[in-house]
Amino acid sequence: MSIWIDMARVATGVNIVLLLGLIVIWGRNYQQLRSRQTLGMLVFALLLLVENGFALYVYMLDPLLSVWFSTKVPDPAWQAMSLFHLIETLALAFLAWVTMD
Repeated sequence: MSIWIDMARVATGVNIVLLLGLIVIWGRNYQQLRSRQTLGMLVFALLLLVENGFALYVYMLDPLLSVWFSTKVPDPAWQAMSLFHLIETLALAFLAWVTMD
C-alpha cells in the first residue's frame, strides 16, 4: 500500500472533522440570524461532508472498491487525489480559522 492512499484517507478524515465543526457553528448562527449567507455556508458544508464521507467510505470500507483502490490504482493517480484532499484540508482549516475569529 502506498503512502499516498494513507495521506488521502487522513486528509479526508480531517476534512470531516473540520466540516462537522463548521456545520455546528454555522447551524447555530443560522438559527440566530436567519441569514441566506449563513444558510448557504451551512448547505455547502453539508454537501462537502457528504462528499468526504463517501470518499472515506470508498477508500476504507467498501468491500470491492477499497481493495481496488488499495492495490490497483497507480501512484500518480493517488498523488493527484491526495493533493486535492490536502488542498481541501488547507482551505477548510483556513475557513474554520476565519469562522472562529
